[in-house]
Amino acid sequence: MALKEISKDIYSIAIIDWNRRLFDELIPLPDGTSYNSYLLKNQKEGLLIDTADPSKKEEFFQKLEESEVEKISYIVAQHAEQDHSGCIGEVLKKFPDCKVITNRKCLELLIDELHLKEESFIEIKDSEVFNFGKHKMQFIFAPWVHWPETFLTYLPQEKILFTCDLFGSHLASSELWSEDNITNYLAAKRYYAEIMMPFRKNIGKHLQKLKEIEIDIIAPSHGPAHKNPDLILKNYQEWVSDSVKDEVVIPYISMHGSTETMVKYLVEQLIKRGKKVTPYHLTNTDIGNLAMALVDAATVILASPTVLTGPHPQIVYAAYLCNMLRPKTKFAGIIGSFGWGSKMEQDILQMLGNLKVELLPSVISKGFPRREDFNKLDLLVDDIIEKHKTI
Repeated sequence: MALKEISKDIYSIAIIDWNRRLFDELIPLPDGTSYNSYLLKNQKEGLLIDTADPSKKEEFFQKLEESEVEKISYIVAQHAEQDHSGCIGEVLKKFPDCKVITNRKCLELLIDELHLKEESFIEIKDSEVFNFGKHKMQFIFAPWVHWPETFLTYLPQEKILFTCDLFGSHLASSELWSEDNITNYLAAKRYYAEIMMPFRKNIGKHLQKLKEIEIDIIAPSHGPAHKNPDLILKNYQEWVSDSVKDEVVIPYISMHGSTETMVKYLVEQLIKRGKKVTPYHLTNTDIGNLAMALVDAATVILASPTVLTGPHPQIVYAAYLCNMLRPKTKFAGIIGSFGWGSKMEQDILQMLGNLKVELLPSVISKGFPRREDFNKLDLLVDDIIEKHKTI
């Protein structure tokens, strides 16, 4: 059998998307991705946990045929987003007696998204137990771990936790198991930064609940599974905590060199004072790398020239990203330049309403920066140094 067994009669149906480079027409995928469905076998009968992206329908059904099950009796739909639910309708056509097991919220979303019929569903409640042959599974509701309907599926006998998007990674890999190496770590962190970070408070609460159960394997629906679950759980505990690192991140753009000159000076002075600082030139930056940097950084400085009277559109995007991802950053500031007039500072501040940060004094130069502007940047460095002593 070509399918990979993760435990007795439990198989991974991993559809590897080697060449996908953009997710949701938004998120860069430098390493591709996978769509992981899981098959529980009861002799010739099967139960699926999630399906696959509809673009990979043929490959999904080819792997299903390799499983040698004669029918699919149930699909556990943990999440309604189409990269996991997209083949449900086709499975129901092929196996008309199959039922979709999910919660009320997910049921409603699947009806809206896939136009499924309500009679196709079995509605479950939080902590409910369902038996499929020798397999016993418990459903653990985890709302707002990415979407409001999300839940996890736990097999207590095998100590396997199926988590759909949670603990996943956008990583195309032929390996079944995630290894303790930099590739897997960065893929998981990037995934957390781009997708999970806005929900870190909710995820933190669910992590506390998961401490109550024994877990030997975590099986997400993107990327490799975790045979050492303590490692990914430990990383998530750190990422969702309020603890930040002594780091400064500077997303910037410059049109005629004024703002870039200020950024270079600020970076040099911070380095001289022993601070870790990373500038991100937004014309060339992979936005996923910026998102990862936001996971840990104590301070974010947005640096922009003025376009007409407002911030540069690239900085608008960066500010929107910061506001949307809601990192645990403690301090934020604005530097930049203008020619004849500017509302750049006010406009950026209005875009950061979700950030619970202490604002640092802005440094905005008129034209190319003068000595007094560099003096203000020196004071900003002093301020950052003092603020970081409190973290």
